[in-house]
Amino acid sequence: MTIEIDDAGTGDLVGDVFIGFLRKETGELIVKTLSLDLFKGENWKNKKPFYEAVKVVKEGLSEMNFQKDTEIIHLCRGNIFDQVRAYFLEEGINYEDAVVEGKLQDTVEGKLVEHLRNDLGVRSKSLTMKSGAKRFFVLFNWVCYNFPKREKFVKSGFKKWNTVWRDRAIEKFEKIKNSKKNRRY
Repeated sequence: MTIEIDDAGTGDLVGDVFIGFLRKETGELIVKTLSLDLFKGENWKNKKPFYEAVKVVKEGLSEMNFQKDTEIIHLCRGNIFDQVRAYFLEEGINYEDAVVEGKLQDTVEGKLVEHLRNDLGVRSKSLTMKSGAKRFFVLFNWVCYNFPKREKFVKSGFKKWNTVWRDRAIEKFEKIKNSKKNRRY
């Protein structure tokens, strides 16, 4: 039997991260969450998300009654799983790095988009399950539109947020705010 493990949201600017587990042969599916707070301040500096990912993977595999001797794991290549790989090697768990597509990827990406829409309030019609630059800018623009209230949703531990994107977000917010003022008169 094969268990796939995939993540969604680790590279996105805002929101929680989701880790999913799929036993391919039975369709059994579990999705777990890594809190946004892990990707901020001291938690990020201390690499807490990477260690929490190990805990989440242990929990997920336990809930699926993973059988070390008879099952293999196909693990997403993302760096959030770096410590998971070390754990698998220590424990002698049979795994392969893999590109995860299909049902599991659709599920975790869908869970992320649902979280962004329902929990954070991202309303853009351009927000899709496809990760990458387009989704980054949808989320960046969402933060900019109401920067003082939305910055708390940013994964502020990311170096580029602090060296490039935060200043750009503030600048864009000021332009938006000023254009709204000018429209009122």
